[in-house]
Amino acid sequence: MYDIELRHLTAMAAVADEGSFGRAAARLGYTQSTVSQQIAALEKAVGGAVFDRPGGPKPVRITPLGTVVLAHGRDLLAKAQSMADAVDRFKAGDGRVDIGTFQSVSNVIMPLIVRGLRAEHPRCDIRLFEEETDQPDVRDLDLMFFDGRVDGDVEHRKLFDDPYVLIARRGTFADGPVHTDRLDGTPMVAHPPICDQARMEQALARRGVRPQIVCRTGGNETVLSMVRAGMGSAILPRLAIHGADIDSDATLYVHELEPALPPREIFLLWQAHRTHSPLAARAIEIAVEVAGNIVQPIVNSGEVPV
Repeated sequence: MYDIELRHLTAMAAVADEGSFGRAAARLGYTQSTVSQQIAALEKAVGGAVFDRPGGPKPVRITPLGTVVLAHGRDLLAKAQSMADAVDRFKAGDGRVDIGTFQSVSNVIMPLIVRGLRAEHPRCDIRLFEEETDQPDVRDLDLMFFDGRVDGDVEHRKLFDDPYVLIARRGTFADGPVHTDRLDGTPMVAHPPICDQARMEQALARRGVRPQIVCRTGGNETVLSMVRAGMGSAILPRLAIHGADIDSDATLYVHELEPALPPREIFLLWQAHRTHSPLAARAIEIAVEVAGNIVQPIVNSGEVPV
């Protein structure tokens, strides 16, 4: 049975549909002798005749064994065609890509990546997985955005530096840059101490600056709402406040920090030695384009992004 090939089944289906070896050969673009050879090879593999051949103008008739073989053969041919179609779509970039992300990247960068991929490959399947963690796992993902390097068998592509700014209620500090010394003991709203938040707080501590953390929350919008409510100020990466329309918010003011804190580094990660699908490879290219053409000028401009 292991000697059965798809070409044998293709010939059998054509003979069954056309009722003769000659018409099957014409449909397949073969000679009649080639079709006869394919059927003979199939009959040898299954151990019996799959067609009765009455001779003359009478059509060939499928045998009981042939009926069994043809039923399963058509299933195999359909699955083979489905696989061929799926491979063609995959090669064309119409497959699936799984991307790990986090909220500021999801809000600013991912819409541009998704728009670019969908414009080129309308049938592609893009799935996003958002998680805030110190130990990201890239094994089940095609690529992942993360604010730091990761140990292990992981490749890194740095996209940009994301500088920190101070968000405060207007009047809390004088307009303009704020020296980090002023933040010692100051009420602050902050993200949970994971990922780059912990590194930022450690950088402040090395300067002898220990703000009074009054509330921790993982949501960027929640942090800004807490600042508006007067709970305290907040140190956030510029990317985290992109699109928050702070320029038109009479309640809030964005201060540069003096001296500047080490910026948050945004990386693109993927499992080392992994062959990318065409869609994943294109997603990486678009991510680099977005970082270079849009994100980097924004975070390096010294202006609040809008």
